[in-house]
Amino acid sequence: MAGLISQMRSAVFAVTFYVGSFLIIMVTVPALILPRGFVFGIARVWSWYHRQCCRFVLGYRIVVEGTQPKEQALYAIKHESFFEAIDAPTFTGGPVIPFAKIELMRIPVWGRAARQYGVIGVDRDTGAQAIRQISRAARELKPEGRDFVIFPEGTRIPHNQPGTLQAGLYAVYKILGLPLVPVAVDSGPLYQTKPKRSGTITYRIGEVVPPGLSRDEMEARVFAAINALNDLPETTA
Repeated sequence: MAGLISQMRSAVFAVTFYVGSFLIIMVTVPALILPRGFVFGIARVWSWYHRQCCRFVLGYRIVVEGTQPKEQALYAIKHESFFEAIDAPTFTGGPVIPFAKIELMRIPVWGRAARQYGVIGVDRDTGAQAIRQISRAARELKPEGRDFVIFPEGTRIPHNQPGTLQAGLYAVYKILGLPLVPVAVDSGPLYQTKPKRSGTITYRIGEVVPPGLSRDEMEARVFAAINALNDLPETTA
């Protein structure tokens, strides 16, 4: 019976969220010729709408443990599913500057809107060149005062499995000189399953990592903090 309910919830979520997303994209098209603030607002609405679909259709309870800094920061968030990617503006409370794989930037309409919003595309196949590009883009966008959001492992990692921190994290951390906020999230067991399951998704905000640390020390702190909700053996980055 529980399985049937989960299947029904997932089906209703798919229809509700994707139909709503299509309508939001249609509104985005004319907004592309308007000031960027309109795109910021649409992204915020889309993220909020996704959160409401998760709460009222999938039956999620979203819990945030810890305190977010009030000043501009670089958020390094564990990536277990698309939940936290879409939820980022809602979680941080404002328009963010996310790092995303370059393939997403090639999607018609969405890609153009993403560029106007300020998404920094990452071409993972170009190695050091990609690090230089994202570092330059991050430096140029920093004066806007928005928070940055990066998934430091570079891809989705299954729950209870450690990932590897990518070199781009330290490059961005060093270039920006902002407080780094590591965040654990356990969305995978609920959102990444088929069908999606109801339950509680927790964000756990770790101790802020100050600017200027060595790569080894910064990565050790981030690795421990973003895996705080995982059941992992004692290990290091």
